[in-house]
Amino acid sequence: MNPLDTKKNYQNYVDQKSPNSPIVKNCLNSFWVGGLICVIGQFIWEACKQNGLETEICTTIVSIILVFISAFLTALNIFNRIGKFAGAGSLIPITGFANSIVSPAMEYKSEGYVMGVGSKMFTVAGPVLVYGISASIVVGIVYAIFGFGG
Repeated sequence: MNPLDTKKNYQNYVDQKSPNSPIVKNCLNSFWVGGLICVIGQFIWEACKQNGLETEICTTIVSIILVFISAFLTALNIFNRIGKFAGAGSLIPITGFANSIVSPAMEYKSEGYVMGVGSKMFTVAGPVLVYGISASIVVGIVYAIFGFGG
């Protein structure tokens, strides 16, 4: 039997057995949940601003509160259900970052605080941090060499 024919047969089998994804529905759910998270952040920011806080402080408070809410909902296993429903809409904002740290920490808690929580906490978020920091360094060097940014 020809190996290419086997791959073709396997692909046909996978296509038949895989359910079609409701792309429009998924995009709409992602959009409104992500938007709702941003609206909550904006509401917190406006409340801080109404209390006379400076813009930088308001931004910091919004980030802290959204990270806390996300971590708390992850601990209650609610955020995972939101993520399953909304997809990237819940994972793109800062709430997804908090979820990516808390989820592995909770999963490996039974292995102890050092070898479980401590070593597994950044399994998902670690590469994001490494590549994010590395990219910012490269961009900074490019700006320094070519004199962009004033």
